[in-house]
Amino acid sequence: MTLEATSPGANYGSTASGSSFYAAMRILPHDQREAMFQIYSFCRQVDDIADSDGPRDERLAALQAWRNDIDALYQGNPPPRLKDYVTSVKTFGLKREDFLAIVDGMEMDVPQDIRAPDMATLDLYCDRVASAVGRLSVRVFGLPEEDGIELAHHLGRALQLTNILRDIDEDAGLGRLYLPREALLHAGITSNDPDRVIVERALPKVCLPLAQRAKVYFEKSDEIMNRNRRRAVRAPRMMSKYYHAILDLLIARGFNAPREPVRVSKITRIAILLRYALI
Repeated sequence: MTLEATSPGANYGSTASGSSFYAAMRILPHDQREAMFQIYSFCRQVDDIADSDGPRDERLAALQAWRNDIDALYQGNPPPRLKDYVTSVKTFGLKREDFLAIVDGMEMDVPQDIRAPDMATLDLYCDRVASAVGRLSVRVFGLPEEDGIELAHHLGRALQLTNILRDIDEDAGLGRLYLPREALLHAGITSNDPDRVIVERALPKVCLPLAQRAKVYFEKSDEIMNRNRRRAVRAPRMMSKYYHAILDLLIARGFNAPREPVRVSKITRIAILLRYALI
């Protein structure tokens, strides 16, 4: 369950996606809401570092500084920018390794831009920038440990793969290509140059299987949410429905160039809010 992850990286500063995140989080009780906005703020700040146009060595150093600050937080010496996190960490049992995994995920784009990673690397990337966020989030939502971790695994990957499929052109403009190498080769695409790949006629042969993989992740996350308390899964359910709607629009539009942006209608967004916020 990424917090409105949009490529490149997770781009937590996205205004367009931020609206659905805020809608999902505003329905939470105060303590949960505060914790979620702290998680979001952390993700946004490290993402801004990864996606800046500053020198790569400076970005790596800035991300390492965040690791150091997370360590200090869990050692009982929180730096000023993390002082407000102390209560949330204690109240909800937020794990140090999940915060660090998010930093590790953001860093994957820094030494060099990701281009056609193998499937294992793509899955690791999704785990770090999306499912790790989910592992923090489900503790705040109050899900049982095992189901929470499983939900974070499946829904995080579903959301991040949807982002990747939605933002192919935007990522290419930044020199990045998150589509997996194996899928490209299977479709007969041997280049890893984003500008060349995004105009390949065979691109749908890469994207449609990835979309089906995302659908399976959505289905598995639905199974988990269906067996848990409705109030505990209100926020992730809203995120899931919103992103599933995006995925359906992408599949209906197709992946051949030129690709028009897709947008969930206001009516659909309101319907999701009314259905799942008022439980």
